Amino acid sequence: MKTGSLLIMVLLAPALFCQAQDNSPAGHPPAQTSSPSSMTDSYVIGASDVIVITVFKEPTLSGSLLVRPDGMISMPLLGDVKASGKTPLQLADEVTAQLKKYIQDPNVTVVLSQMNSKVVYLIGEVGKTGPIGMTPGMTLLEAIATAGGITQYANAKKIYILRFESGNHLRIPVQYKQALDGYGSLNLKLNPGDTIVVP
Repeated sequence: MKTGSLLIMVLLAPALFCQAQDNSPAGHPPAQTSSPSSMTDSYVIGASDVIVITVFKEPTLSGSLLVRPDGMISMPLLGDVKASGKTPLQLADEVTAQLKKYIQDPNVTVVLSQMNSKVVYLIGEVGKTGPIGMTPGMTLLEAIATAGGITQYANAKKIYILRFESGNHLRIPVQYKQALDGYGSLNLKLNPGDTIVVP
C-alpha cells in the first residue's frame, strides 16, 4: 500500500507543478495589453486626423469629426474648438469644461478614428519616394528602411533632413553610415512633416 501511495504522489507531483507554473505567468499579459492604449493616449492630434467625440446621452453633440488644416473642429453649441496639438484625453477634458456651460456634468470621450496627420516624406534615391506613415518614435533608419532603403546610386554622405520648426526651415545633416554602424545618437528621431532627402 505504501508503494502504491508513493507511486500516486510521484505521478501527481508533475501535474501539480505544471498547474502552478501555468498560474504564475497569467498576471503578465494584462500589463502588456495596456501599451497600445497608452500609445494612443499620448498621440498628439494633428490636421487631417479623424476623431470621434461621444457625449453621453447627447447624440446631437456626438459624431465623427475631421480636424481641419487650421487644427480646429466644429461642434454644436461650442463652435470651433482647437484639437490640433492635444492628446485625445486633453481634448476630452477641454470639451467637457466648455460643455459645462450648457450641460450638467457632461461625460465626454474622444477616440482617434483615423491617424492621417503623422507622416514623413522621402525624396531622392530611395526604393519608394513619397509620404510614409509614422510609427511612435520613428527614427531616420526606420523611415529609410520602410521606404525600401537607399539605392545603389545614393550619395549616403549627403543625406539630410528638412524640418520646419518654430517658423524656420532647418536643414539637418545626417551621418547615415555611422548611424548604420550603431551610433544611436546619430539615428535621429523624426518629427511629423520631416522630409528626408537622399541625393
